[in-house]
Amino acid sequence: MTKETRTPAELRNMFGANLRHLAKAYPSISELSRRLGINRTQFNRYLSGESFPRPDVLDRICSFFDVDARILLDPVNTINTKGQILNGSVLNEFLGQGVSTLTEDNFPSGIYRFLRRSFVRESRYLIGLSYVFREDGVTYVKGFEAKDAMHHQGLSTDAKTREFRGYATRQDDGVALIIARRGALTCSFNYLARVASLENNFWVGYVTRTVREGPNGTRATRMIYEHLGHKWSEILTAARSSGFIEESNLTPFHRRLLQVGDPFS
Repeated sequence: MTKETRTPAELRNMFGANLRHLAKAYPSISELSRRLGINRTQFNRYLSGESFPRPDVLDRICSFFDVDARILLDPVNTINTKGQILNGSVLNEFLGQGVSTLTEDNFPSGIYRFLRRSFVRESRYLIGLSYVFREDGVTYVKGFEAKDAMHHQGLSTDAKTREFRGYATRQDDGVALIIARRGALTCSFNYLARVASLENNFWVGYVTRTVREGPNGTRATRMIYEHLGHKWSEILTAARSSGFIEESNLTPFHRRLLQVGDPFS
């Protein structure tokens, strides 16, 4: 079925409603019309749906507000979120705010070294690296599972299979990460909060796996994230040490942060 054809009056009304919505972000219509280079009286006619701009003026308006010609057809608050989940109209006010407000101060970009008890070898701890970066206002995380951990599970150790990606969202006093490997139907949930340290670069929390409860194996454990930023000598050292380590090789500081010996609750 084809979309119902709209009358010129309906298109003008939609455009006017969208323009009014966009104009709310500016202190006055006079200032906005001046910045757009449009006569104030004519701009008011656009706002009321009485008139429609020439193609060159429409192009100027769309460029200014960073929207496209769908401003004629659909409510402007849905134009840039169709097909999106967290920032779409259904969840934006419930989950999307944390995605768009996670700042560099809250959780800086760069390389992180993480340390946690292994899920597959509970007598060992696992060291790995994650890269946090930002794109189009969203904070992402990616990295590669340690080869030792993949090999122990009988999985391929090639880079494509080992790669994981996810996104970060702001929490009241920390950050949450949702991470998965390519094509996986399971993921991990990570919660981290900054703790006092010499360089203010440590986050501590926990990680959980989306797997069934069983008689053996852990589904949740404490975890440390250490921000290395772009300190390449430390990053290379951390990369060389990634994989399994014995509990006896944990530093006293790491043992304290991980509360070794205390049950996770």
